[in-house]
Amino acid sequence: MSHPYTAFVDAIAQALGSGKHIPCGGFASVATPSSPEAPRVLVFAPHPDDECIIGALPLRLLRERKCRVGVVAVTQGSNLARQAPRLQELQGAVDFLGWDLITTQAGGLMKVTLDGRTKDAALWGKSVAVIAEILKRERPQIVFFPHDKDWNQSHIGTHALVVDALKTLGPDFKCTVVETEFWAANTAPNLMVEVTPDLVADLVAAISFHAGEVSRNPYHLTLPSWMSDNVRRGGELVGGQGGEVPDFRFATLYRLRAWNGAELVEKIQGGRILSAKTDLSELF
Repeated sequence: MSHPYTAFVDAIAQALGSGKHIPCGGFASVATPSSPEAPRVLVFAPHPDDECIIGALPLRLLRERKCRVGVVAVTQGSNLARQAPRLQELQGAVDFLGWDLITTQAGGLMKVTLDGRTKDAALWGKSVAVIAEILKRERPQIVFFPHDKDWNQSHIGTHALVVDALKTLGPDFKCTVVETEFWAANTAPNLMVEVTPDLVADLVAAISFHAGEVSRNPYHLTLPSWMSDNVRRGGELVGGQGGEVPDFRFATLYRLRAWNGAELVEKIQGGRILSAKTDLSELF
């Protein structure tokens, strides 16, 4: 049976199929210069590739506000044989986007989970100290890390690790916090950020640098679909139930809060929807 939507869905399926034949990584950099005076942004990536998946807002902050974006490789995965290759792939991805890479230790941090936090307090304390030292050295104005229910154990662990590190820095250390989502939807996002097609394409290309991962699961090709669904969700979760959904093709959802020197507190009232034309300096 055929109807007008048959061709629409067929075109999507054909695009996904053809995408499997596009080379992974190796593309010329699309980096734009940052400014030494602009805010320092840190993205705490539980695994190599998370920085690109949630990277729409960091990339907009670089391109629109000339922010200096650094990616902290919290872990390099649990597969010891893949840790060095994954770090190399991550370096390629951040070079492509114009970000810089910050490592924690050889092989990355281990046992970054709530279970590790409970059962190996000594190792957890050392990991907290590593993250705290990065925060002290870099003095970021904006910090990205997963929300506390992001399903994957290392994502949830990274949330706890960064918050524990922030708690050690004293009342004078303050920053804007942007909580990200991927494995599990955040039930209380308050920020929807429009992502233009060219920016989505750059993020898909950046994920493809993680060739060892996407070769077993080509999730870089489904990033646009995920971002389209974010528009559906965000239109009501951020914009209000029953509200008018903005005419975006792609978006990423976040929860924007602030670290006040002691705890996470609300930074904005209600939800905010940032179109591609919104001046990011309104919030950042």
